[in-house]
Amino acid sequence: MEGLCQHYRFFFAVTLQVLLLARLLQLSYSSTTTQSFHFNVEWKKVRRLCHTKPLLTVNGEYPGPTISVHEGDNVEIKVTNSMAMNTTIHWHGIRQLRTGWADGPAYITQCPIRGGQSYTYKFTVIDQRGTLLWHAHYGWQRSSVHGSFIIHPRMPYPFSVPIQSEVPIILGEWWNAEVAAVENEMMLYGGGPNSSDAYTINGLPGPLYPCSNKDTYIQTVEHGKTYMLRIINAALNNELFFAIAKHALIVVEVDAVYTRPFTTTAIMVAPGQTTNVLFTANQIPDSSGMFVMAVTPYITTIFPFNNSTSIGFLKYSNFRKETSETPFLPRSSAFHNLPEMRDTAFATRFSKKLCSLASTEYPCHVPKKIDKRVITTVSLNLQDCPANKTCKGYEDKRFFASMNNQSFVRPLKSILEYHYKNSTAFSLDFPEKPPNAFDYTGVDPVKENMNTEFGTRLLILPYGTKIEIVLQGTGFLNVENHPIHVHGHNFFIVGSGFGNFDAIKDTKNYNLVNPAERNTVAVPAGGWAAIRFNADNPGVWFIHCHLEEHTSWGLAMAFIVKNGPEQSQSLLPPPEDLPSC
Repeated sequence: MEGLCQHYRFFFAVTLQVLLLARLLQLSYSSTTTQSFHFNVEWKKVRRLCHTKPLLTVNGEYPGPTISVHEGDNVEIKVTNSMAMNTTIHWHGIRQLRTGWADGPAYITQCPIRGGQSYTYKFTVIDQRGTLLWHAHYGWQRSSVHGSFIIHPRMPYPFSVPIQSEVPIILGEWWNAEVAAVENEMMLYGGGPNSSDAYTINGLPGPLYPCSNKDTYIQTVEHGKTYMLRIINAALNNELFFAIAKHALIVVEVDAVYTRPFTTTAIMVAPGQTTNVLFTANQIPDSSGMFVMAVTPYITTIFPFNNSTSIGFLKYSNFRKETSETPFLPRSSAFHNLPEMRDTAFATRFSKKLCSLASTEYPCHVPKKIDKRVITTVSLNLQDCPANKTCKGYEDKRFFASMNNQSFVRPLKSILEYHYKNSTAFSLDFPEKPPNAFDYTGVDPVKENMNTEFGTRLLILPYGTKIEIVLQGTGFLNVENHPIHVHGHNFFIVGSGFGNFDAIKDTKNYNLVNPAERNTVAVPAGGWAAIRFNADNPGVWFIHCHLEEHTSWGLAMAFIVKNGPEQSQSLLPPPEDLPSC
């Protein structure tokens, strides 16, 4: 059938015994556990790349502490803000069923936590399992305020291979400069931001950067054993390729949803996305006992970028090491399996292989029919410079970004609070199609009129609306891959392609049987992606590009899901300690 992911042979299919055991475990689970954590957002001096600087952290850790819970747990995380500026924390990918107050994006679902104040995020992990992340959702604070959010399943994994160890791998970026200053300069003058100085693996840049031999991530493995890597892209402004030299990776999960397993030499993971892979330590190392793991950017932009590569190492135990220093391997072997930075063909093949498990235990609930289709451009924009101002964008103008030519402006108040109080402070008329039809991906990148409109226009959906959103890239300034994140809902990627979306032709090739289920989709450079979901979570939810510079420029929108007819379909009341603006 056209549009379906192809079937891959896999050596550890689920056995009947495992399924029976899983059902017994599920039936035996009757009590609910409350897991409590405390986050203290604070400054700590950290040294990387020959530079020591104050770094914003949680509990003094970079990356931050791991949240580890079980499917079905109640979670309470008290966040104390011990710095002068505002902050919030977002639990990226947690669906927050009826608990939008705990979602975290500043001025969307809450006012920020002010300096010296605390707020306790309370929610229940319902029908979710796997790897997610948490991060700050105020300005660019998530550059260092982030960590892994691991949900252990109540049932066994849907694969029978024994796993020796499960290892979080957080990919990030490091700036020698203060990140808030980089953000402020970008917004002040309307130019592009300064690029990061390094990529990191679990906070460590590795030996290809200055003063970083000792700041290298090393994971010890045992020959013949199989390991699960929980890979998280916490980078601020870059999609990333990740690979391990001479080792095959088996993808088994993305964005905390099991996938049809497939084998690959590398993965592409966009900011906000997670990917669980299995690998077996079945290679024979040289006398160093090491194999390189590497991360490098996947580049679709023409703007300046950090074109460096970060490496760490797999260290095979029981192999004698020739030297106490971290080995530096020649490029020919160090980057084995790693795609080139502009390898769009690899990124496309990788994305096309992703599909849902669609099994009896883990069904695929993709909406076969829809109540509404929204088509929105995701675009960069070039704005005329205001009079008597200095602008540092292209041709001395300002960079912005938009969806359907609406550059989102966050109000200095919580949209969710206003919605809960039935206030009409915001326009409920977000355009459901581009204001003007044109050759979206073939447009002249700099000669067309790209001035955008500014505001806080919301899309409103009745409870239970089965919606399709077509995210259409444009060629303004540059065709670029945009990782779009939807808060409060998982969605199904029913189709994607290059060029302009054709509602007659492209819908015929939709996968409505086992499409990939995610919370963040990488819209192809110069193309489109169509997502579907059931709007069954009442509240106010943010949709935005997870390249932080684009969100700052306005590539975002918000939508309201109205309460359903039943009490169980309605937003819960706000907590007593909800911060005020």
